[in-house]
Amino acid sequence: MLLDEDPATLIHHTIGNFNIQPDKLALGRINESLSTLQQARDLRVKEAESALKKLARNFSTLQSHHGETVASHNAADHASQILSLDTQKFRIAKTASDLEIEGERLEQELEGLKGKLQELEMQGVEGGEGERGKRELEDETLLKLKVYRSLGIDIESDGAGNYNKAVIRNDKKGDVHVVNIDPKFSRFFYANYFWQTMA
Repeated sequence: MLLDEDPATLIHHTIGNFNIQPDKLALGRINESLSTLQQARDLRVKEAESALKKLARNFSTLQSHHGETVASHNAADHASQILSLDTQKFRIAKTASDLEIEGERLEQELEGLKGKLQELEMQGVEGGEGERGKRELEDETLLKLKVYRSLGIDIESDGAGNYNKAVIRNDKKGDVHVVNIDPKFSRFFYANYFWQTMA
């Protein structure tokens, strides 16, 4: 016989020498970890499924709206609106260009009138050399009235010698403005207003 002891005894002693408790504890921890991971995985799957359902509902709603928009779109009306807007844009651009040209013309006319006024102011009440002898017999008020009249402004009196009304005529525009002169406003105010009205 090869073995002196009984095989069953040897096997029993061999099994007794094995320490399987740490392995059992390790397997227990592994099972717990697997269970935790499975729960976390299940939770994430549920969240993903919920998000997917929500996205599917949103997609369905957007698809429905898109279908309604496409069905209600009329290509002919759209083209007509674009053409109308282009025509309106062209008219606005032309009007702006015309206004700019008119503004430049009025600015040049205003500069000419200012130059004329400056020339008249430099000549003084008596006027130029050729007119000085003739105007010596006219008083200052009459001269001022003639200057105003030459600019298209008629000054009217109230009968008591007070000039409290001005009639401004703009022959180029065909406009007539009647201005009541109030002493509470300065001469500078009325001068600017007259220039603006004549421009």
